[in-house]
Amino acid sequence: MRVIPTRISGPVLLEPQVFGDHRGFFAETFREDAWSAAGVDVAFAQDNHSRSRRGTLRGMHFQMTPGQAKLVRCARGAIVDVVVDLRRASSTFGEWEAFELDDESMRQLFVPIGFAHGFCVTSEVADVVYKCSSYYDPATEAGIAYDDPAVGIVWPSDVEPVVSERDAQAPRLADVAGSLPF
Repeated sequence: MRVIPTRISGPVLLEPQVFGDHRGFFAETFREDAWSAAGVDVAFAQDNHSRSRRGTLRGMHFQMTPGQAKLVRCARGAIVDVVVDLRRASSTFGEWEAFELDDESMRQLFVPIGFAHGFCVTSEVADVVYKCSSYYDPATEAGIAYDDPAVGIVWPSDVEPVVSERDAQAPRLADVAGSLPF
């Protein structure tokens, strides 16, 4: 497995070794000791799986206290995966970084507590699977606007974003910054 450097400190981009031949491929998608040595030293409590069509934009989501770390991969298709630093004491607070995740490179993104997370589907369909460090709790779910001009995320220009009502009405980062527990 290869660890690929990220611009923002905290997220970890991993590229597992893929063994392929004329029959298909094999890859380890999680191995606690190897992932821990690479900086993903988290006990996971829940696995999730979403399927989305081209242009679907899900985000930018996070959990308030106690927070939730995620290990994200695209098992089918391709996505642009984005994180926003919500750690108020961080020198990169409010900054974002994007990563291409797809079913060929099998890269995975570790999103630590203190980051908002979202993705946009760039293939016709995408299956996104992710491990979570805590159970989903609707009382602690939160989000910021995917199109907040102060954050300035540059989403893929070749897809028309399809968002949920919840994501379309999410507040700007400046409106929730004072209540962030990170």
